[in-house]
Amino acid sequence: MCGIVGGIAQRDLTPILIEGLRRLEYRGYDSAGVAVLDAGGQIKRIRRLGKVKGLDEAVEAEGLTGRIGIAHTRWATHGVPSEENAHPHQSGDRVALVHNGIIENHEELRHRLMENGHSFSSQTDTEVIVHAVYDRLVAGDDLLNAVRNTLGQLEGAYALGVISIDNPDRLIAARHGSPLIIGIGFGEHFIASDISALLPVTQRFIVLEEGDVAELTTDAVSIYDAKGQRVEREVRESRLSADTVEKGPYRHFMLKEIHEQPRAIADTLEGRISGSHILASALGHAADSLLNEIGAVQIVACGTSYHAGLVARYWIERFTGLPCNVEVASEYRYRVPVVLPDCLFITISQSGETADTLAALRKAKEIGYRATLAICNVSESSLVRESQLCLLTHAGPEIGVASTKAFTTQLTALLLLVGCLGKARGLREINEQELVEQLRELPGLCQEILKLDGPIQALAEEFVDKQHALFLGRGSNFPIALEGSLKLKEISYIHAEAYPAGELKHGPLALIDEEMPVVAVAPNNTLLDKLKSNLEEVRARGGRLYVFADETVSVSASGEGYTVLVMPHCPSLIAPIAYTLPLQLLAYHVAVLKGTDVDQPRNLAKSVTVE
Repeated sequence: MCGIVGGIAQRDLTPILIEGLRRLEYRGYDSAGVAVLDAGGQIKRIRRLGKVKGLDEAVEAEGLTGRIGIAHTRWATHGVPSEENAHPHQSGDRVALVHNGIIENHEELRHRLMENGHSFSSQTDTEVIVHAVYDRLVAGDDLLNAVRNTLGQLEGAYALGVISIDNPDRLIAARHGSPLIIGIGFGEHFIASDISALLPVTQRFIVLEEGDVAELTTDAVSIYDAKGQRVEREVRESRLSADTVEKGPYRHFMLKEIHEQPRAIADTLEGRISGSHILASALGHAADSLLNEIGAVQIVACGTSYHAGLVARYWIERFTGLPCNVEVASEYRYRVPVVLPDCLFITISQSGETADTLAALRKAKEIGYRATLAICNVSESSLVRESQLCLLTHAGPEIGVASTKAFTTQLTALLLLVGCLGKARGLREINEQELVEQLRELPGLCQEILKLDGPIQALAEEFVDKQHALFLGRGSNFPIALEGSLKLKEISYIHAEAYPAGELKHGPLALIDEEMPVVAVAPNNTLLDKLKSNLEEVRARGGRLYVFADETVSVSASGEGYTVLVMPHCPSLIAPIAYTLPLQLLAYHVAVLKGTDVDQPRNLAKSVTVE
């Protein structure tokens, strides 16, 4: 889970590399480094513990320049955050390398390389790669073949950028299990983990496929597949602009992305609904006929995307009558699942590069699911390219580590899918026209809810000195309580957990006292009376309640120990999406008041591309 930037050009690349790292810092921020070949053809490297800002200051102070170089921002997997463990790694003064991924057989390779006379200056798995490339250069390989011959020794996942004084006119890139793209310029070419890193210099990209190795010069890009055959990969034009990943007037990316949700939801709906109908063709060629054959659904995801899947289970089973199972990808991939007949395998991921989710998809394709469908925010991602069908969420780049607009657009896409699945067998309890009407209402409703930012900011002050919090919900809003608790713990570092409100008597009531704030979501639905009873259980034990309640709901008025924040009325079907927003705002404002790093919380990174 690291960020890679590299390039070769006829101009000084150092500012481009640093700016690229800044745009990739959401992928890792415990250390950063850059290495270039200087005017004398020597490798010059600077590394710093901490964020890219510290590296930028060091680069400027030392006047580092070069026309070919690699850079990296790290999220630690092997070895503590330190300057010694920061990338790029070198072998002598001959070769430098950056790496995203995990080399599983690094201990075996380390012992072998030490026997060959190499000494190690870091605790990382990455350093074995650079020493292995060095040995191939000593054996007479050019840089391309040195890298290719090294890759055959590696077990695990990697995205690599490599430079050497032996071949100062080329940059080598490779990927297996970790994402890497090539940026196409005029007299210059680049590599990066994410398109956003290169938007200031190009909008033309090639997505490397699994097993690809690429050789970049100022004039050309040559790509070889896993079998060593020269191949052509499609050059794609990005519609994103460089300022898409800027904060603008907002204090943090997270706040910007919370406020972008009405537009992101509208964009996700665009082209998917027409009149009173949902267009199944948005899922891909032949989706209509394929979905008619589906008899069950299996959803696999991680983190926030897993919570989206949990909401979808309520919707799918209630409105389509199909059995639906939801599982964390890291668990699914290591058990022996029973595949139901004609089962649709759905993966959900913001980046489309989540390692456990990708591994689960690859396993699913081997064991006999009827079809695979990816719900994802990145059209060029591995998850999308390896799935039969896809439903893209048009959230745009999400930089804040704590997911916001990616989650609500995933839920929006899942509701579209519910409509597609239900059309063949007849939607239950709701017809297609009603579903479409509620989806059309959603962006405007979210815009109204965001007007509660001020009252929620005031509410956040009551959480600042707390150590724990409990979130409650019922039915399809229980996963929203899970998501609310996750957001609070991610960015404010307050321990929070969520329960179905009906489970209070089975343990959580033991935790209730005046120091334990209890947050509940109370839309006007069939479980409202049950929820009210659960809230009274909390109140009777001296707990402090904070209830987000529909304006049509009759609940106890705000008073000592009981605070009600009135929400605009919304239909129960779309309530899980609507009630997500105030919980995001609550977590954000608590974190700001506590002075934490909202966009880059400790120990976390945005795209979990390693197991």
